[in-house]
Order: sequence, then structure tokens, then C-alpha cells
Amino acid sequence: MAPSSAMASGSSVAAMTGTAATATSAAAMGGMDALVAAANKEGALNVIALPPDWSDYKEVIAGFKAKYPQIKLTSQQPDISSAQEIQAAVTTKGTDQAPDVFDIGAAVTLASLDHLAPYKVAAWADIPAANKDANGLWYNDYTGVMTVGYNHDVLGKDMTSLEDLKNPALKGAVALDGDPTQANEGLLAVVFASVANGGSLDDISKGVDYFKSLKAAGTLSTAKASLQLVSAGKVNAIVGWSFNQLPITAAGSANGFTWKTFTPKGVNIGSFYNQAINKDAPHPAAARLWEEYLYTAQAQNFWIKGGALPVLYSAMQKAGTIDATSAKSLPVIEGAIAQMTKDQTTKANAYIKANWAKAIS
Repeated sequence: MAPSSAMASGSSVAAMTGTAATATSAAAMGGMDALVAAANKEGALNVIALPPDWSDYKEVIAGFKAKYPQIKLTSQQPDISSAQEIQAAVTTKGTDQAPDVFDIGAAVTLASLDHLAPYKVAAWADIPAANKDANGLWYNDYTGVMTVGYNHDVLGKDMTSLEDLKNPALKGAVALDGDPTQANEGLLAVVFASVANGGSLDDISKGVDYFKSLKAAGTLSTAKASLQLVSAGKVNAIVGWSFNQLPITAAGSANGFTWKTFTPKGVNIGSFYNQAINKDAPHPAAARLWEEYLYTAQAQNFWIKGGALPVLYSAMQKAGTIDATSAKSLPVIEGAIAQMTKDQTTKANAYIKANWAKAIS
């Protein structure tokens, strides 16, 4: 007996989903048109840990929705850490609520390879070898540089040294954007402080000691930095990514306070975040289509507009596809950006997990 049209349609979707779950490129799906068709049939995509103001993810998400209106995009838990992204995937595994894709820091990426599915986007050749896993388990997306943002009105002067964060005017108001044992931004803030205080990418102990000294001075807050806390006057300095200072600077201009940034000369600390697909993604075709979209000029320019330096920046310079207006949001960097190697990242992560809690307790 011939199957009913409903049964045939269901079998077709199942077949495409099965193919999508193991596809390592759009070509393996039969090309971009086939990938789009499969993603449209799935009709849904779950992204996670993407705050709207973080590197302009608001416009990135809006751009994807506009281009693929048949796919319902759900942005889950925008303010959680990289480690919590992986935990969410573990907790929701086997359900249609599981995250399809990750945007995670280096330390969590290296510790979570068994959760990732290999996939190479169409722009794979334009991503430098040092910025991707050879098998496609992960690929860099963007970075910023570590900096200190501070309320100039509260501090009462321009910062000239990290020692200024011990100023009593900042009592209980110096914050990090995430726990260094879980969040890449928090970990890199410690690395930044270490290098600024005579440490190195190989030894972040001086960074832990520095934040211990802020705790002793009474200026370190255990609250997670946010625009809301800054607006409420509860956080007046943040050690974090340059691109995350932009929304606060804009809010200050609109609400009557002056938010400035400070980076010690020669201390240019960066760390690319990584895109990856959940190997147990409930919408594997949509997950792959999302990655394809992120590595288009449109999405990369949104990251630039948000103050982040995308991995395809050099390729876009050569192709002439960088939006000049968006590029004005990028920080002015003197000298090269220093980034930890895989071994340095693993070592730093182990050190922070062993020493952070007791340092700030």
C-alpha cells in the first residue's frame, strides 16, 4: 500500500533531519538551498546566552529572522555563562527545548568537545587555521579587548592605573561580567589584571592577587555587572570586554553620567569566542543554517557595529565588504592583541578554579 501524503511528508522530514544531524557542510546536505529547505521544515531554532547588547546580537538575531521568516527563533537565557550553556544542553538533552548552538569561551570549548558536532561553514577557507578546529568542532567568531569602564563622575578623575579601582569612591562598586570560574569574560579580566601587574599569559596568579587586593580595599563587588546596576549606581566600574562598554557609554550620554574606559598601555588582551553546534541539537538543519548566516558579511558587520572584531575581518577588508559606519564602533588598539594558547587557557582555567573562591572570600 502506498503511504499517505502525511506519512510520506513525515518520513521526508525525518530523513532530512537525520542527514542534517550528521552533515559536516552545506554541500553534504545537497547545497545551501537544500539546507534552507530542511531548516524551514524544522521551523524552529534555539539560541542561548546571547544578550541583545552583546556585540549587537539584537540585530544579528533580527537579521536571521528577516532572512528566514519560516523559522521561529527562540533566544534562551541570554545572560548565562559559557559553562551554563553546556549545562543547559545536558539538562534539556532529548527535548525540543535544548539549545541548538553555542557561543562559548575558549576554556569551556576545550572542556566540552564531546558536546559539539563538526560542521564547516561556506566561509571556512576565509577563517585562519589558528582560529578554528581542523575538523570543524568549533570556529572563532569575534573578540574584543579587555578594558576598564568606569563612572567618571563617581571616581572624580581620569583613570591612570588599575590601582585607581581601590579608590574609596568605588566602595563595593567594582564588578566583573561573570564568575571567572564559569565565564570567559570573567577569566580574561583576571588575565588582563595579571599582565597589567607584571604577570603573563602563562601565570595569572598576579591577577588573582590583584582582585584579592580589591576585596581587601572594599571596592570589589560580587554582583554580575550589568547596565541596570550601573544605572542604579550600584556598579561604578567594570573590568570587561571593550564591546560591552559601548551600551553603557551610550546610556550615560542619554542619562546624564559619563562612562569612560581605561586600558593600561600595551595590555591588549583578547580572546575569541567560539561558535559550535550542539551534537544533540533538536533542530540540526536550522543550527547549521544559523552558523552559515553568522559567517556572512551582514552578520559580521553587525558584530563590528557592536564593537567586536569578527574573525572574517581581514577577509572582509580584502573583499571590500566592511561597513565603514559600523567600523567606527571598533576600539582603537595600539599594538598587537595578545591571546592565550590552548595550553595557556587550560592552565589558567585550572588555576582559577583552584584559587578564585578563596581569594575573594
